[in-house]
Amino acid sequence: MLTTKKKQAIIKKHQTHTSDTGSKKVQVAMLTEQIDRLADHLKKHKKDNHSRRGLIKMVANRRGHLKVLEKSNPSQHAEALKMVKK
Repeated sequence: MLTTKKKQAIIKKHQTHTSDTGSKKVQVAMLTEQIDRLADHLKKHKKDNHSRRGLIKMVANRRGHLKVLEKSNPSQHAEALKMVKK
């Protein structure tokens, strides 16, 4: 779970304008951060299947956002892919 301060930092870093809090690029950034944290958790707790299911859902959700971003704005899609691959 991300803290409010961490979410605000992610939004501020990836927003396209001052009131942008929910664009596809911001959502991909938030999901990427959550996926990274959950992957670290699952390395320690290998039998936590409930969290593993949540991880799979988040990855599928991020993939859908990236697909929409690819069709609507290819330049932002390229930036989002660089962020995901880090």
